[in-house]
Amino acid sequence: MARSTKTLLAAAMFALLPLAAQAQGQAQQPALPEGAGKMLADGMCTMCHRTNLITGSSGYTREGWKELIATMLDLSGAPNEAATLTEYLATNFPPNTRRTPKLVSGPNEITFTEWTMPTLGQRSRDPMQAEDGTIWWSGQFGNLIGHLDPKTGAMKEYLLPENSNPHTVELDNLGRPWYTGNKNGSVGMVDPATGKATVYKMPDPAAKDPHTMKFDKNNVMFFSAQNSQMIGRLDPKTGDIKLVKTAPRSQPYGVKIDAEGNPWVSCNGRPCLYKVNPDTLELTEYKLPEGSTVRRLDIAEDGMIWYVNSSLGRLGRLDPKTGEVKEWPSPSGPKSHPYAIAIVDGIVWYNESFQRPDALVRFDPKAESFQSWAIPSGNVHAGHVRHMRGTREGNLLIHQSSSNRIIQVTPKRRQAEAR
Repeated sequence: MARSTKTLLAAAMFALLPLAAQAQGQAQQPALPEGAGKMLADGMCTMCHRTNLITGSSGYTREGWKELIATMLDLSGAPNEAATLTEYLATNFPPNTRRTPKLVSGPNEITFTEWTMPTLGQRSRDPMQAEDGTIWWSGQFGNLIGHLDPKTGAMKEYLLPENSNPHTVELDNLGRPWYTGNKNGSVGMVDPATGKATVYKMPDPAAKDPHTMKFDKNNVMFFSAQNSQMIGRLDPKTGDIKLVKTAPRSQPYGVKIDAEGNPWVSCNGRPCLYKVNPDTLELTEYKLPEGSTVRRLDIAEDGMIWYVNSSLGRLGRLDPKTGEVKEWPSPSGPKSHPYAIAIVDGIVWYNESFQRPDALVRFDPKAESFQSWAIPSGNVHAGHVRHMRGTREGNLLIHQSSSNRIIQVTPKRRQAEAR
């Protein structure tokens, strides 16, 4: 389902005709340097992302850029253009250390197992393990969700209704894959047998961007709508959707459900977390340190709420019984922008998304100790993790959307147990 070379080149040339109004007209897009290949980069690369992902990257060698381009574009039918684009990027954006993470050494060992998704440029993300051990993911820019059998490597992708642009995929209690239609104001469920989607449109047109979702023990979905400033609830049995407004600029983001069945939602725009009454949708706000914003959160077995303080570069913990907050500086500092988070076997995992390469961080709450690793994307380091989840075996599922990869992180002790 990858775009053909002819289609890509035609689209690139179309974008370049009114360049000032299109590629360079995108909000706050850094201008690329002059040189042979600039027109190709402006036309092709900006079809899927802004130029700041190029100018702000860690840079690559020629072989590195060639490998990275191949995960996004199929230029096998246009070798001259591919060579020109690769040479331009390698010349103007060689390896640099501007945002190198501060990696912390330690005694723990992990391995990364990578899979490259079939449709190029889809921005694969948010992998989740099913009961049978297979993995589902969403391809936001590819307008699809996908299914992977890690034992065989077999994959299948399901195209979604137009303009769904799924922000995530989640399995309900019956094992059915659901997605959030982040672009067309919907949530939907895909029947893997037929590939058909059952779509639920938002009852309020202002709820434009369903974002992250989670099912409770009764198989009721709770979801966030970040830029719409809303939190919602969907009962799949009836199709009934209820929405509640958050405080202005809250930007509700991550969603988790505690042992008592209460949804918790992080605020990506204000220093707060929300606890949601599952019956009334009444919101209880928990204050965080001034200047905090939170991408995602997770809940430990003891009920503690762990979160990434993205704006201040910290890992945080909230005691929901007392409201007490404790935070730890992330190893790479206040500008590291922690993003995704998951608790697996009592260990807190998260990533530092503003570093290049993206760093995977392990935090042991008992010892209050950190260890971190650079996350690979084949032979390069690209992109960052936006969501992570654990598996029943104690592994961690992450992604590198910029390079079209889903990754399983396996602690060494789990490898020994598996043998």
